[in-house]
Amino acid sequence: MQAEQLKDLVVKALEDIKAQDISVIDVRDRTSVTDFMVLASGTSSRHVKSLADSVVIEAKEQGMRAGNVEGAAGSDWILVDLGDVVVHLMMPAAREFYDLERFWRDAPDVGAAGSE
Repeated sequence: MQAEQLKDLVVKALEDIKAQDISVIDVRDRTSVTDFMVLASGTSSRHVKSLADSVVIEAKEQGMRAGNVEGAAGSDWILVDLGDVVVHLMMPAAREFYDLERFWRDAPDVGAAGSE
């Protein structure tokens, strides 16, 4: 599966579970680690966990292997590493505190739907 398709699959999985403030950042020209970073907020730790589970399930259904899932046990921040797409799922306070978008502010933000 191409990175663009995987990004779209992740965004759809997050939208289906009502993720808040979905942001997709294209980092292809800035790092060799991944192509896209997807950030989204949840309303509770349980919601953040459900968002991560939804992403992993959708990826597996499409034949992808979810590499690493970090912080899944009642955390305010869960990271799902799908290789070409890294997904950061956070409680709003953690997202504001760590402000990951600031690190990538010069990278194109392609929005939730992937359109520039």
